[in-house]
Amino acid sequence: MSDNQSGNGHSPADGTGTAVNGTGSSHDGRMADGENAQTLTTRQGHPIYDNQNTRTVGNRGPATLENYQFIEKISHFDRERIPERVVHARGAGAHGVFEAYGKVGDEAIEKYTRAKLFSQKGKETPVFVRFSSVIHGGHSPETLRDPRGFAVKFYTEDGNWDLVGNNLKVFFIRDAMKFPDMVHALKPDPVTNRQDGGRIFDFMSNTPESLHMLTFLFSPWGIPANYRQMQGSGVNTYKWVNKDGVGVLVKYHWEPMQGIKNLTQPEAEAIQAKNFNHATEDLYEAIEAGNFPQWELRVQIMSDDEHPELDFDPLDDTKLWPEDQFPHLPVGMMTLNRNPENYFAEVEQVAFGTGVLVDGLDFSDDKMLQGRTFSYSDTQRYRVGPNYLQLPINAPKKHVATNQRDGQMTYHVDVAPKQNPHVNYEPSSLNGLTESPRAGADHEPTYQGRLVRQKIDRRGDIDFKQAGERWNLHTDLEKEDLVNNLCDALSAATKEIQDRMVELFSKCDAEYGRRVREGLDRIAHNPSAATSRYMGRRLRPAGKEAEAVRQAEEIAHDAKPY
Repeated sequence: MSDNQSGNGHSPADGTGTAVNGTGSSHDGRMADGENAQTLTTRQGHPIYDNQNTRTVGNRGPATLENYQFIEKISHFDRERIPERVVHARGAGAHGVFEAYGKVGDEAIEKYTRAKLFSQKGKETPVFVRFSSVIHGGHSPETLRDPRGFAVKFYTEDGNWDLVGNNLKVFFIRDAMKFPDMVHALKPDPVTNRQDGGRIFDFMSNTPESLHMLTFLFSPWGIPANYRQMQGSGVNTYKWVNKDGVGVLVKYHWEPMQGIKNLTQPEAEAIQAKNFNHATEDLYEAIEAGNFPQWELRVQIMSDDEHPELDFDPLDDTKLWPEDQFPHLPVGMMTLNRNPENYFAEVEQVAFGTGVLVDGLDFSDDKMLQGRTFSYSDTQRYRVGPNYLQLPINAPKKHVATNQRDGQMTYHVDVAPKQNPHVNYEPSSLNGLTESPRAGADHEPTYQGRLVRQKIDRRGDIDFKQAGERWNLHTDLEKEDLVNNLCDALSAATKEIQDRMVELFSKCDAEYGRRVREGLDRIAHNPSAATSRYMGRRLRPAGKEAEAVRQAEEIAHDAKPY
């Protein structure tokens, strides 16, 4: 036996790149040239040199299917929880109808899209909507600080269209490669099982593009008062395509006709003390009473090119398109008018995907959208099963005929009337299924660029501009609540992370950074001022938290074993 090989085939973990020999084990410590014990790899053992960017055609996209590192990462992430959704676990839902205006603003809608559900004034399409919280579990209080999911399934004559978004119009990250990392930072610590401000701000302080979203999330906008009085947004950039195959970029927005209401942290705590299901209860009871909530669907439209005149990339979902340049144009009204008959069968088993589009709607090269398009439907096949689209809540309200067969929980076979049941392939001359005629010219965008792993060109200082603008648009109450909540969560972070976040907030706006610094200094002199309402690193209670634990012990009563 040589000096650098043990009996089980291991060579020392010294980065020498010794060739594989011997039997080895599932925890083999050998390394390739340039690796050390902290080197990130895939499950295949491939060293990862770029964990920030998917591989795209040019730095704006689109992404390509051979992104093995990303697909391994996201498909494993989709399977991390059984059977609860990894994200959006807590939800409420309702049935309703979408009524089209037949126009986009004052223009004929066929100028931009041939999608049939928008084509005629008064045309109605049945819908099912699921509202949800993102990070917290299935039985968590609905008063917790968290983005809210806003997902709409349109049962159109051309099949289902899923518009999957959030209440806030921006997101934490711009590349889907970072999605599992972001959610892991927001989820409980894998050791203590507690949400931890030190962890989240460790990630966010190294991801400056998150500042815009954080400036929303830690303000009252991070806790909507209920689902009825909450905005919605598709967040990602999509495309509309007309009959000639010409595409435009589009963003979707839901505006509640009931107005908008949010909660400060103290207001949310007062509700949570008495009711942790308040938003679900509010939606259900409003519909039962005949007070049907409504949202107007509005879109922003932009020509499909790079727009160098803008100081941000329009495909960057951490940014807002300015309304003065790209106005919100109404296209229809959604009304929720019927509660589910069974929560599990409908709200829990409903399954959405950003890739579920109908003719006249298309994908942009938005890197987050392209990653979500794989992830969402993949996680539904895992969570609900490969035949999830045969469930009544998910099945389109139209003809379905496929060559897909078998799999777990097959409810029926998608054969067409008089189809040859022996033929489950295409093409065939034996009375099998055939292709449909085209509804219009194909949309054929042109790409010319190297296949690269790069960030989009417009970044850096632009990550601070819109966050600073949002700070200055907040009311005094919203600013105060934002600073208090940020300092409360940041109190669990290290001094280095706190300083880094203050520096980033100061780049957004000098007052913003100064007030967070002052708040952190107050907590440093009086640690009990931090309650860690949102998340906290403390393993042992301190200050008010410790007092609450003592009070709970004092008022508790003894009981005999049984």
